[in-house]
Amino acid sequence: MVPDVSSVPLLPLIGVAVIVAGFVLRFNPMLVVVATALVTAAAAGFGPQKILAVIGTGFMKTRNLPLILLLPLAAIGLLERHGLKQHAQDWIARIQSATVGRLLIVYLAARQLSAAIGLTSLGGHPQMVRPLLAPMAEGAAEARLGHALPEAQRLKLRAYAAATDNVGLFFGEDMFVAFGAIALMTTFLREAGIEVAPMQVALWGIPTAVCAFCIHAWRLRRLDRQLTAELSAIAAERHALAGKGA
Repeated sequence: MVPDVSSVPLLPLIGVAVIVAGFVLRFNPMLVVVATALVTAAAAGFGPQKILAVIGTGFMKTRNLPLILLLPLAAIGLLERHGLKQHAQDWIARIQSATVGRLLIVYLAARQLSAAIGLTSLGGHPQMVRPLLAPMAEGAAEARLGHALPEAQRLKLRAYAAATDNVGLFFGEDMFVAFGAIALMTTFLREAGIEVAPMQVALWGIPTAVCAFCIHAWRLRRLDRQLTAELSAIAAERHALAGKGA
């Protein structure tokens, strides 16, 4: 028997279009999220009082969140002050076979697998990407180049390091049965008359996670080739300028 989902309101999904448009147009992410919440609530028929009540309830539940975020940042700042980034760069530079792509692929696998079992806090931009992963990627590139990276390539590596963390977390946590989004989807489907077990949703996240890993790993392997070509061109240009100067 096919459940009747014709009565499920689709108008609140307009919030998806709002958030996509906001990020495509590069608006402030905080403003985009707030606007999406307001548009979705209005489309769902929430009145002003109910919207304010939901926002207030969410604030009360997460009012201690800034403290949770600031304490690790203070610890990371102290470690950086005592040379954490330099030690990470020096360590990865001593590994002869290390490349930027290989390093980020290993991190991608570790991030996905740890997120799949619920350990989402093992990585992250402030505690892992900025102080460790990005400096290690820069160190691997500089070890092969023989001198400091140009600023454009340095920023490119940092962007890829942050993207790798995002991909690993986003698709890895979809395989964790107790992930909040899975609970939300199963609840939504149950209210629409479709009975789905959380384990089924988590298992269907595995093919997506595997595809995401393969696609991003291919992009990281291509990054190695792009870096080699770019840095070789820069080295040749510097050599040519030095020859003219002589």
